Amino acid sequence: MKKLAPWLIDQSEALLNELLKFTGPADAVTSRFFRSQPKLGHTERGIIAEAVFAVLRRKLECAHLAESGSSRPNRRLALLGLMQTVGRQSLLPSVSAAEVEWLERVSKIDPASLPLRIRMNLPDWLVTALSQQISGKSLSADEGERLAVALNHPAPLDLRVNSIKSNQADVLALLAEAGIEAQPTPFAPLGVRVTGKPALNRLPAFEQGYFEVQDEGSQLLSYLVAPKRGEMVVDFCAGAGGKTLALGAQMRSSGRLYAFDVADRRLAKLKPRLAKSGLSNVHPVRIDSEHDAKIKRLAGKIDRVLIDAPCSGLGTLRRNPDLKWRQTPVSVAELAVKQASILASAARLVKPGGRLVYATCSLLAAENEAVVEAFMAAHPEFQLVPAHRVLAEQQIDLNTGDYLSLWPHQHMTDGFFAAVLERRV
Repeated sequence: MKKLAPWLIDQSEALLNELLKFTGPADAVTSRFFRSQPKLGHTERGIIAEAVFAVLRRKLECAHLAESGSSRPNRRLALLGLMQTVGRQSLLPSVSAAEVEWLERVSKIDPASLPLRIRMNLPDWLVTALSQQISGKSLSADEGERLAVALNHPAPLDLRVNSIKSNQADVLALLAEAGIEAQPTPFAPLGVRVTGKPALNRLPAFEQGYFEVQDEGSQLLSYLVAPKRGEMVVDFCAGAGGKTLALGAQMRSSGRLYAFDVADRRLAKLKPRLAKSGLSNVHPVRIDSEHDAKIKRLAGKIDRVLIDAPCSGLGTLRRNPDLKWRQTPVSVAELAVKQASILASAARLVKPGGRLVYATCSLLAAENEAVVEAFMAAHPEFQLVPAHRVLAEQQIDLNTGDYLSLWPHQHMTDGFFAAVLERRV
């Protein structure tokens, strides 16, 4: 095993010092840190990032193990993260004799011997909130551990084939030619799951818009919207536009597809993706809030609306492990109020017989079922359409009940929730 340079340990510790302040999103803090270290190469950045994100995923476990040892606390955490990602043997030549002894000792600790709370690596409030949400029953120790294990590993790399320019078989063949192992995703018809983390952005197929990086769970949302050619469709919280592009491809670049968002910065990220997508029916629109006058002008005119609502993001903990330490019950309650406001406002767009899909990447009922059920109680003109029926109509064999409920440990996707609502004629 190749020796790890001592300065990589120092850099990992320095980044952890910043991340553990939890002053902002971990990916943004990491990007800023790397910009301040221009001499770091692609490989070195990958080693550091994987190590510190491993610590964020297993923060309770790492903190428990780091209680022993004699070096700086965050250095011990960095060593534990690096041991998980590059292996103990790579570290040994670059650490002190005392650290060699400590790493040897902690490496022999059976994780199964640790207390359940430590093994789950979730804050207590989140365990409590999840306790009655999996399969409609209490969160058993076994089910909870399965979820925790899934959340404590990096997410796979999923792609969505752009059907405007290519097909799944051809993209799989192009990846194979580039020496990249990949296979179709289990549920999404145009999904491809890649093994490892290859530099896909260097492939001509990526530059030419043959595929986009998008989690399989996110891809499935566009099949719940199920837009048709020539329709008027709104992606109400479009962000950088991953789902917008999926909807546009399903519409075969016909009709009119509005991409609404409150942030110019996010919409700006959509523009280069849109340019290579081959789509001509997408219209990015900045709105100042869910109450913008532009929404009122389109009221009752839209065939289908997708709301991927701002949420806690707790379904994406495999990618964004800092969120479980940054979110709180108070922030979740505040988000639920915002989600209800967005849902009620976006619903005004839907014409009689039209469809409204409310979705989040949260695991919490407070942001999901509770928001939808309160909306339906206040808006009897909308009725729930079973999500499994909508998917079955498109030959997607996935039945999670009336709502789409995706769990990382059950479906190998990010955690997603979605409800399909239709306005009565």
